[in-house]
Amino acid sequence: MSTFLYRLGRWAANHSWRTLGAWALILAVVGTLAATVGRPLTSQVSIPGTGFERVLAQLGDEIPDAAGGFGRVVLTTEDGRPFTDAQKDAVREAFAAWEDVPHVERVVDPFEAQQQQADGTARLDEARAQLDDAGQQVADGTQQLNEARAQLEGGEALLEQLRRDTPEDPSIPALEQQLSEGRAQLEAGEQELAAGQEQYEQGRQQYLDGATVADASSGVSLVNGDGSVAVVQIQFDDNAQSVPTEDRNLIPERGDPVLEAAGVTPYYSVEITQQLEFIGPGEIIGLSVALLVLVLVLGSLVAAGLPLLVALLGVGVGLGGAMAFTAVVEMNTTTPALALMLGLAVGIDYSLFIVNRHRANLLHGMPMLESIARAVATAGSAVVFAGTTVVIALAALVLSGIPILAEMGVVAAATVAVAVLVAVTVSPAVLRLMRTRVISRRGWRAAGFTDPGDDEERARHAGDAEEEHGGWFVGLVTRRPWLTVLGVVAVLGVVSIPAASMRLGLPDGGSEPTGSSAYTAYSTIGEEFGPGMNGPVVAVAELPEADAPRSDADVLDLQAEVVRVLTQVDGVASVVPFGVSDDTNTLAFQVVPTTGPADVETRETLSEIQTAAGVLERHSGIEVGLTGQTVANIEISDRLAAALPTYLVVVVGLSLLILMVVFRSLVVPLVATGGFLLTVGAAFGATTAVHQWGWLGSWFGVTQPGPLLSFMPIILIGVLFGLAMDYQMFLVSGMHEARAHGEDSRTAVRSGFVHGAKVVTAAAVIMTSVFLGFAYSHLVMVRPIGFGLAVGVLIDAVVVRMTLTPAVMHLLGDRAWYLPRWLDRLLPDLDVEGLKLSERLASGALGHAPVRAPEPDPVEEPAAR
Repeated sequence: MSTFLYRLGRWAANHSWRTLGAWALILAVVGTLAATVGRPLTSQVSIPGTGFERVLAQLGDEIPDAAGGFGRVVLTTEDGRPFTDAQKDAVREAFAAWEDVPHVERVVDPFEAQQQQADGTARLDEARAQLDDAGQQVADGTQQLNEARAQLEGGEALLEQLRRDTPEDPSIPALEQQLSEGRAQLEAGEQELAAGQEQYEQGRQQYLDGATVADASSGVSLVNGDGSVAVVQIQFDDNAQSVPTEDRNLIPERGDPVLEAAGVTPYYSVEITQQLEFIGPGEIIGLSVALLVLVLVLGSLVAAGLPLLVALLGVGVGLGGAMAFTAVVEMNTTTPALALMLGLAVGIDYSLFIVNRHRANLLHGMPMLESIARAVATAGSAVVFAGTTVVIALAALVLSGIPILAEMGVVAAATVAVAVLVAVTVSPAVLRLMRTRVISRRGWRAAGFTDPGDDEERARHAGDAEEEHGGWFVGLVTRRPWLTVLGVVAVLGVVSIPAASMRLGLPDGGSEPTGSSAYTAYSTIGEEFGPGMNGPVVAVAELPEADAPRSDADVLDLQAEVVRVLTQVDGVASVVPFGVSDDTNTLAFQVVPTTGPADVETRETLSEIQTAAGVLERHSGIEVGLTGQTVANIEISDRLAAALPTYLVVVVGLSLLILMVVFRSLVVPLVATGGFLLTVGAAFGATTAVHQWGWLGSWFGVTQPGPLLSFMPIILIGVLFGLAMDYQMFLVSGMHEARAHGEDSRTAVRSGFVHGAKVVTAAAVIMTSVFLGFAYSHLVMVRPIGFGLAVGVLIDAVVVRMTLTPAVMHLLGDRAWYLPRWLDRLLPDLDVEGLKLSERLASGALGHAPVRAPEPDPVEEPAAR
């Protein structure tokens, strides 16, 4: 590996402009494709095979009018009084403007809906009065029939007596005729009464069904009690997140002027206001801090610009390719944000390691071209393998079986892979062009150089001792190694405690910053109409097949049956029928819980609804499925939890194998993994405390603590594992290299630490700064990920890799490098430390003169001639 990278670095340095031109061309191509064929991103989360997806697809097939997504606009009067007629007219004018917005199917008028609800109540009252009249008529008819039946029975008794006592009585024929007619009239009356009775029972059943449905729907209203707040529902032809941002922006643009002029203040839900900008103030501040750290570490603004250039180029190519790929697949909004975070962080770090090694080589008197090639061969080897662990951890998200995670993992992995390629090709090209300016004049003078361009002077400095960094610290942690280990484990264990109460979900309006339009809309709906209105559940009832469409009365009866069952569930505030399929075999209901979508009680309510649905299916053959954002949150969280163990086994297994090959040890990879588990626990604990509990929330822009993003645990584990192995690679590879050059195991711990402490610390601070910038992102889904990664990286680099690992390695001594002989023979020798490379260079086996002493560089150092 080191030999290949040596040749690659030397070639890139010798062909600087050609290398930079090739990457510029690649960037231009992917940028053009992204701008021309790329499609808008979506924040819709779709997981095929889940129950809510199946029910949603069924709803779209059977009742298309009910399948579109909704955005909400909360209207309030400026003076807090009920809407006036003039304000209602202005509101309806805004409705007309919104209906002309692309992708808007319809606008639900809250005042009209309120009037329809009042009219329905009036009709029920009228029906009840009519039903009472009909019941009285049936009762009167029954009484009259009973009286007529009694008279007929008395006449029949008289006729029978006459026939027995005086058979020849001449009045008998007339009496018989009279009784016959009376019997016929009684039978006709009984039939008429039976028909009336049946009609009355049907009417009574319809009334009871209607009353049941009306009573279950009474808790749902779009206008509050005093008439000062109204909720407008805007239905789209697709899910709201898939509607282009520019079309959703037309809603406030067209509505605000009309509404505000009438004294009406609108607040728009997150489905309407969500923006998809990737770079904001937080990200810019994070990059600025990273640049400052680079300047402090490298001592030169020119040198500090190289890692940023590498990172931006890698991110540009990676994200450009991802955006171009949207022509083939739909991409989620979080996907580029994750790739951007990682691409910037690792791109800066990877280039920094190569630049730092090159600077050290120059200060040791190595010729320019040789220094660049050696830096790429040694530090570049660590970069390649560190990047490989990150790529494996990200690409393995495909194994989760969840499309959005697979998408995020593949795009981020590709961006990291590009960052590695850019680091080992662009870095040497730019370093060659920078010449000696990679080290500031002050840095050259501090190292004892008067003319850094003089090869003879650089040769005199060959073998100069390198400045040590962190020797006092590694001495401190290894002086009492057991105390260090116990202290680190105890501290990280305490930080991990909040993780036990971690709750997961997907962000909604309640996660938006206080004072924002989306949060105000969310909180106002919860206060005025109940928290469950922010997360209604859609229940789709599939009825037994019918030979012909059912009558309205039959449909109402079945709706009432479903409503009766669902309203008996604790935690259900209301059940509202809102759709019937053309064949009357599918019914749709809106179920409003008494608790909010992020509340723990809502999960219990949904579980009880599913239990009630099972009872309904067994008794009536009606199958009820649930969908909606609240249901999706729970199903997605459960699905991710189930996918996590397989993911961990694959990622950890492959990365352990890589570390085993690199370090030729069984113990070192296990130590690295154990430290990683401590890092993950602490990162989860800190994120839970800040983003869920609200601790120090004002410091990190967390104004509305709540459940953490469902995808956060698996993403955090994947990314942190890769980055943790980065620091393990960069720090322990120095220890491995020192040991390979003859030092004993415990001395090698110190040597490797002081060799890499400065650059690893700088890399950790840079990566933390970049991630912390994303912790203040305007994208709610990105904030907890950015915060968790920032905390995780800082803890892993400073506490685990630079404190715990040296202590453990010092305790283990030679045992840390144990590897069975049979396994040593099976594993390939990758020569990460460059020992074989040095032998080949000394022998001239690489095709140029043997490298034994500093040599002039005729291309870059004309003054030496």
